[in-house]
Amino acid sequence: MSAHESMEQADHAKEAAGENRKIALLIAVIALCLALSETLGKGAQTESISKNVEASNLWAFFQAKSIRRTTVQTAAEQAKLSLGAGDDATKAAVQKQIDDWQKTAARYRSEPETGEGSEQLSERAKHAEEERNLAEAKYHHFELASAAFQIGIVLASATIITGIIALAWISGLLTLAGIAITALGIFMPHLLHLP
Repeated sequence: MSAHESMEQADHAKEAAGENRKIALLIAVIALCLALSETLGKGAQTESISKNVEASNLWAFFQAKSIRRTTVQTAAEQAKLSLGAGDDATKAAVQKQIDDWQKTAARYRSEPETGEGSEQLSERAKHAEEERNLAEAKYHHFELASAAFQIGIVLASATIITGIIALAWISGLLTLAGIAITALGIFMPHLLHLP
């Protein structure tokens, strides 16, 4: 091999090393984006599970209050049937018990001061479901973005091995798509309806 050929090979090796550094930097940026989308995805997934448990607990509490209200209302109705029999003292005692049961039933229906009436529990459960659905929508966006970043890393890595620069460009486009999907997940998670 001549000195001229050796110089050409050395220049080519320097040029390839420079390209490989650029690809390595691209991989590092994509890996950073992947780490962020994965972190956001885990946070959204945890929030979704937490809000699902909260909604389930609130609906169970709602059902328990409804059952109690129905039981008390039934007892009051049953007691009304016995009002005709007995002396005045008995009738007064039964009427007082009926009134107490009706107040209790009304409290089970609506208790704004504690937020534990069935109407308030229903509203709280619906709110928790909305928050769960929002977190799920975010999670799906972050997962899709993570997939784009992972594929981008693979394609950028393949560029180093194959020398096909088009793979790096596709990797860059996937990175931009992943960033856009991550931004949608943060700011407008209901814009796209992802499964």
